[in-house]
Amino acid sequence: MDSTAPPASPAKPGLLNRVLHDPWFQIALISFISFCNPGMYNALTGMGGSGQVDGTVAANSNVATHACTAGAALLIVGTLYKYIGPHLSLLLGGWTYALYAGSLLNFNRTANGAFVIAAGALLGIGAAFFWVAQGTIMVTYSTDATRGRAIGLFWVTFNLGGTIGSLISFRLNYTSQSGTVTDSTYVAYVVVMLFGWALSVLVCSTDRLSERYAGERVQHGSQRRTLQLGNWSELRATALQTLRVITNWRIACLYPMFYNANVFYSYQQNVVNGGSFDLRTRALNGALYWIAQMVGGLVMGLTLDLKRVNRRHRAVIGWTVLFVTGMAIWGGGYAFQKQLDKNATAPKLDFKDGPQYLGPMFLYFFYGAYDSFWQAYCYWIIGAQSHSPTVNAVVVGAYSALKPAGGAMAWRINAEKVSGMTQFAMNWGMSIGSLLVAVPTVWTLPRDVMSAIRGEG
Repeated sequence: MDSTAPPASPAKPGLLNRVLHDPWFQIALISFISFCNPGMYNALTGMGGSGQVDGTVAANSNVATHACTAGAALLIVGTLYKYIGPHLSLLLGGWTYALYAGSLLNFNRTANGAFVIAAGALLGIGAAFFWVAQGTIMVTYSTDATRGRAIGLFWVTFNLGGTIGSLISFRLNYTSQSGTVTDSTYVAYVVVMLFGWALSVLVCSTDRLSERYAGERVQHGSQRRTLQLGNWSELRATALQTLRVITNWRIACLYPMFYNANVFYSYQQNVVNGGSFDLRTRALNGALYWIAQMVGGLVMGLTLDLKRVNRRHRAVIGWTVLFVTGMAIWGGGYAFQKQLDKNATAPKLDFKDGPQYLGPMFLYFFYGAYDSFWQAYCYWIIGAQSHSPTVNAVVVGAYSALKPAGGAMAWRINAEKVSGMTQFAMNWGMSIGSLLVAVPTVWTLPRDVMSAIRGEG
């Protein structure tokens, strides 16, 4: 054997391995998993009352869901994410979506509201694991130049789940006179949700991504650590790091926006959609709402990736879009709510009602677009704060905690039968007010090189 022969080069990973560990494949994968899990959940809740005649049980279940997500996202998942990573987070959280859909199937047969509320609480804990992993993947596996497109890809794919789910519900319940969706509707949701959960086994952490991954985002905290029980110094350091991140003033100015991100849904879905339209039209409206989310997320994502525009100017442009469209859309909503209060005893609208249906349909469509503008912008500005997956996980954890906290408040108000105009005023006021509070963070965002918040692994 020739001892002077050069050493053999390492075997090149196979095509399948390269695809599985490509960052854009991972972003597409988490988007499709979201299509199957929260996307289908959104289709259910978007029908108003999760497809039930009386939405009170679903509203109270949503309170439990949002409250448990708020408690778990920051205190547990955001802090411990660097130990459990995205793969385990998704496996722990994804199955709870199918449990919730199954509880509604059970309610159709037994009227067991307590089980629906308990399933909603478990879903809240599972959703905390799911959304922290999803958000961290989306803003960390992309770069400053591509983050908007990554968010756009996610938003289109994710909301395609709500769109298809709503269209299926529309078809299955087209001739229904009961006001409650059929058992087969819930069974279909359960099957799709379980399939999405199974796909979580393909998700990988940053340290396993291919060489196409931008190395700038693995300099701090990308390697998933093993938590040593009893290592109090390690736990204390992790807690202090979390505290430093969440008390940073730039992050704190975003908290009202985070809190407001899920406040819209109870009013839009139960008061506007559930209270104004018949069952089949509610399902059709749900599809239009999620189509609007797809369009809105893509538009905002591309806007935030504008070339030859520095990061701060992109942040200002995105903020301006939110402010201007918010004033216009909520202004239209005010006119509709006044009409709704005036004609409280009028029959519910059907999509075949022609001109009477057209105006409210477009309003509901634009409500969906505005929600996608809001959440896409929140994700984008989270990713602009740091290149560290560890820091991003903590900020995403704060976002994933505050938005369901706001949602729990709003769903509880809805369950208490507070007037539609009061709920509407709360939505409009909180939207514009939280945008104003965020101005210091938007205006002081570094133009190019990120230096605001650093993470130590």
